[in-house]
Amino acid sequence: FSAVAVGRAQVQQEPSAETTEGTGISINCSHPNIQTNEVILWYRQLPGRGPAFIVLGHKESKEVPELPGRLSVLPDRRSSALWLARPRRGDAAVYYCAVGD
Repeated sequence: FSAVAVGRAQVQQEPSAETTEGTGISINCSHPNIQTNEVILWYRQLPGRGPAFIVLGHKESKEVPELPGRLSVLPDRRSSALWLARPRRGDAAVYYCAVGD
């Protein structure tokens, strides 16, 4: 699939976002050139570890119980957002979105 931030989907993310423990935060991703057959993938990379897959989205929004949180996909699929409802200190990480076939 397409690499993060390159390729036909031209994925764009904010460089950083901060919150305090227990205060929800939205991590946004723009993918304006996404194709009909492509899906949205989210990963996170904890300090000192490799990226780990979190959730896949297509058109629907869905709960992400592992975090806990929610992946929201706009109806036009041009952007998505990963909502961390109750982040803990251990959720501090680099979050990546990607677009894949």
